[in-house]
Amino acid sequence: MNQPYPYQPGPMVPLDREQLIKSHMWLVDFLVERMVMHVPQYMTRDDMSSAATMGLLDASRRFDPAKGVMFKTFAEQRIRGAIIDEARKMDSFSRTMREKQARIEDALTAFVRRMGRDPDEHEMAAVLGCSLDQYRLQLQEVSHLGLISLNKRADSEGSERELQETIEDQTIKGPSEQLEAKSLAREIAKHMKTLSEKERQVISLFYYEELSQKEIAEVMGLTEGRISQLHSQALLKLRVKLRNQRD
Repeated sequence: MNQPYPYQPGPMVPLDREQLIKSHMWLVDFLVERMVMHVPQYMTRDDMSSAATMGLLDASRRFDPAKGVMFKTFAEQRIRGAIIDEARKMDSFSRTMREKQARIEDALTAFVRRMGRDPDEHEMAAVLGCSLDQYRLQLQEVSHLGLISLNKRADSEGSERELQETIEDQTIKGPSEQLEAKSLAREIAKHMKTLSEKERQVISLFYYEELSQKEIAEVMGLTEGRISQLHSQALLKLRVKLRNQRD
């Protein structure tokens, strides 16, 4: 892996934007691999790579070293944003697919409120009136709705924060935002304990260890499809728990 740009040019040193791009091209593949589980299924890796490359080019044009921010940090934000923006532009999922996600989440919510615990996969399949294989297929399908829908929850004031941002503990500047993030992180940590062992392992390996879906599959001895299902189910459970707690 190439190293980040070796220096931050001072006012008398011209910024070599071509070198910035060349020395940070590794970020494109790295972030595509990190975000592959969070974009819609219709968005291919090539689509992601193209968007990420455009994000890197945009970062090189907009970067201002006088602001005291490392180019790597700035570029990561622009690349992530470019991938998400492209996913939104390409968003052609049918209303049926979104309704499928809503049905799964509503069924999970109703079960938890009625039974006071999480259902296992067999119970969820029974509630939804389908086979276990059909339920797992639905989980894999809705997992590709990605960051745009699965990862968000409303806070007490009605705004949205991405679950991934909270788990990854990204830098937050304001004191009130820091307190809010710490509180949300504690909530997630508490609810993590109620997930199944495999679900906890997937979340931990993905968000804390920063492994790719392929790497997690190799570590756990499962297929990438199964990892996608477990990841989707874990996020749905966390979303429901946070929403129930808020309500």
